[in-house]
Amino acid sequence: MSEKLETQLGFTVRMKVSYSEALPLITNALKAEGFGILTEIDVKETMKKKLDVDFRPYKILGACNPPLAYQALKTAPEVGLLLPCNVIVYQTDEGVAEVSLVDPLAMLGFVNKPELLTVAEAARARLQRAAQALENAG
Repeated sequence: MSEKLETQLGFTVRMKVSYSEALPLITNALKAEGFGILTEIDVKETMKKKLDVDFRPYKILGACNPPLAYQALKTAPEVGLLLPCNVIVYQTDEGVAEVSLVDPLAMLGFVNKPELLTVAEAARARLQRAAQALENAG
């Protein structure tokens, strides 16, 4: 069974599977909660290309739940600076995958809009369930 940790920025799951095995598990867990992947940044590839350095396998996924994003943007257009919800996955030194999902409530601290609380709580619950699915999957 995987290990789950909570940090100030989000939820982290250390999986018992490899990085490459974790990627589709993450996508599926997010999809089950209504999130699609809008962006995918391959940090390892970027570091090699831009700095000619070797880096561990590491991706930043930009996950979006369109109804929640729409509701948040209608309420406070500046919240777009915090979207999409970032999810990172990387290979640890032990050769397993570690996944971190942003906590929308932590991000809400950057926006002084109490009316966004309901949306952030809904997004947080969905991302927590995705993290739980990953914990059970790997």
